[in-house]
Amino acid sequence: MSQVQAGLPPPPGASSSKQAAPPPMVQATSVSKWFGDLVAVSDVSFSIGAGVTALLGPNGAGKSTMLRMMCGLAKPSNGAVTVLGQNPRADVAVLGRIGMAPQQESLLDYLSGREFVELAAQLHHVGNPIEAARQAIQTVELDPDDPRKLSTYSKGMRQRIKLAQAIVHDPLVIALDEPLTGLDPRQRREMIQLFHRLGSEGKCVIVSSHVLDEVERFGSRVLVMAQGRLAAEGDFREIRNLMDDRPLRISIRTDEPRALAIALLDRGVISGCRLEANNLVVVDTSDPTAFRRAVAPAARDQNASLLELRPLDDDLESVFRYLVGQ
Repeated sequence: MSQVQAGLPPPPGASSSKQAAPPPMVQATSVSKWFGDLVAVSDVSFSIGAGVTALLGPNGAGKSTMLRMMCGLAKPSNGAVTVLGQNPRADVAVLGRIGMAPQQESLLDYLSGREFVELAAQLHHVGNPIEAARQAIQTVELDPDDPRKLSTYSKGMRQRIKLAQAIVHDPLVIALDEPLTGLDPRQRREMIQLFHRLGSEGKCVIVSSHVLDEVERFGSRVLVMAQGRLAAEGDFREIRNLMDDRPLRISIRTDEPRALAIALLDRGVISGCRLEANNLVVVDTSDPTAFRRAVAPAARDQNASLLELRPLDDDLESVFRYLVGQ
């Protein structure tokens, strides 16, 4: 590791005209985690700096396990995770610079929202826990004077109160596990705006999600996990292009399946097809955009009625399987 990467001063005589890139705030190096025979995370490496980073993947991809290792709640079976240059499992001080909102609904239901967030502030030794709790609760657009117990909170309110306790101590690294689940569209928009505001303040905000449209709205760097592995990383637009370029299988129900299949082959928008029962033709295309533009004109030219058009492998699982294979 270079001296700059390790956060050490440059050697004597080194040029200071160029400002060195800041060290990563979170770094994973060849990290694996297994539970008995189950491999949850397999040989994952990445570096994350300030701003919003999305951790995208289907359920069971290893996202939650990865976040738990970042926050010092789980020990890697192999490899290393560092936060702000420190091991979160060994350095207690760095834990005070991390905030986490877990996916699990394990709240202290007998407390009010304010009591819950105040407790988090006290555990982090915040100087004025009452005022800090009020500010954090207002930040997530809840009422700090609401006397109701957490047991009465809706799903959306529980998500927001978990976020409040995650930011009450003003951490530098914020890990949020599926934080938008249960929020209505307006609340989702406002929470995404809050994530970006925190990132613009120099904080490292890591948001996990299995919903592609959510991550697209983050407009941020993306880490894609599938089957415990890091399948892709980079700007969302680059990841989206990879997803859109994958081969796609589509089922078409029409009253003229043979004629329509031949017309699509002639137009060069499908690479293969097969006829099935009930007037179905199943086609393979490597250019979904061109196929969508061509299918209606092709049907019109053949006097064929399009009765149903259904992607057979357009779910997130198939997307991630494709990325893992690249």
